[in-house]
Amino acid sequence: MLKEPKDELEAQAGSTVLLAAAFSEFILASSRLETSYRELQEEVSDLRLELSARNAALSSSLAENERMRLDLQQIVDSMPCGVLVLGPEGEISMINPESGRLLGLDQAHFREGSPTTLRQISTVSGVNLESLYQSATQSNSGQEFCVHDVSGKRWLEVRNRRLFDESGRSGQPEQTILILRDVSAQRRAEQEREAGRRAMALAEITTILAHEIRNPLASLELFGELIENDSGRRDEWISNLRAGIRSLSATVNNVLSFHGSGSLKLAPVDLSALIRNAIQFVGPLAAQAAVSLEWLDDHAENRVMGNESALQQVVLNLVSNAIRYTPAGGAVIVSVRSDTKGGEKSGRVIVEFADTGCGIRPDQIDHVFEPGFSGSGDTCGLGLAVCDRIMKQHDGEINVSRGTHAGARFALHFPLLRLDVAIA
Repeated sequence: MLKEPKDELEAQAGSTVLLAAAFSEFILASSRLETSYRELQEEVSDLRLELSARNAALSSSLAENERMRLDLQQIVDSMPCGVLVLGPEGEISMINPESGRLLGLDQAHFREGSPTTLRQISTVSGVNLESLYQSATQSNSGQEFCVHDVSGKRWLEVRNRRLFDESGRSGQPEQTILILRDVSAQRRAEQEREAGRRAMALAEITTILAHEIRNPLASLELFGELIENDSGRRDEWISNLRAGIRSLSATVNNVLSFHGSGSLKLAPVDLSALIRNAIQFVGPLAAQAAVSLEWLDDHAENRVMGNESALQQVVLNLVSNAIRYTPAGGAVIVSVRSDTKGGEKSGRVIVEFADTGCGIRPDQIDHVFEPGFSGSGDTCGLGLAVCDRIMKQHDGEINVSRGTHAGARFALHFPLLRLDVAIA
């Protein structure tokens, strides 16, 4: 009877130990849970602080972006050129006031949120921006449009700039920017410059003509006096007068050809005969100036491809200049010879004009063929420039040097005409 209570007491004691152990574990777990909860609260608090900071930064960034957007919008709105921004489907996302002014649009057409399309703008303005946008195959291409309005005629230059995403430049652009500029002032300036160039060209032609016909006119005047006073040789002087008139007409044509961009018509020419005739024509001028004029012919067949009137102009210019700068009693000698190198003919012929005049200063040698250059200052300085131009048109060249003892020496270099070409 006494044993049962003892077992019961032992069982109760074991239960108490187990319960104490369980309670102890519960207290320990509760303590850990409380610690974890505090840590979790701290982490949540930190996360809240971080989230608050990020929200503040995001709000600040959005505010900064909005400020930058407004600043950029103000910059675009105040730009002196028109700006249209188009989306990937060609829809207008932005248009600044200058675009409206250039295209003749009212405020409703470019107010924010307006449903205006590129086609509508093209219709209202008369500037086919839609066609430009659709046909533009590359970025930064441009086109000019002429616009007629109440103020008159204006020119607009429209350029496009295509913006692609960062993945590459293939496919459709994300945005297209159209830049509009009023280039009317530049176009008018170009027209004024062109008008000025035409006026200068006309003045230059007038100056050249005045210079180049002076020498033939002097010869014609002299022939007129000879016809009047020398009845015995009247037929000869009349023949020379007619030749002079033809030469004068050729001079006008040559000057016009010199100023223009066209080329001379060339044909086989007997160079020696041409020079001989030209010297005979200008002979009375030499006699009047008391200057000896000699022609030294090599009696060879010097045929070249040339324009007879133009080459006669060269001879007349060079001989007349030589006579002008040679004092009375001096001499002007014109000669022709074959160009030889190493004792063999080079296929070229040289015509030399030598005088015993005042010569050319060494510092002027390199400038005598420049248009407008005159060593004495009493001429317009175009005669030698005409000679240089004509020689280049004949695939030849002209050069100048000081004479052996005095005066100047001009040399014309011509390529001789091949026999087979001359026969053909």
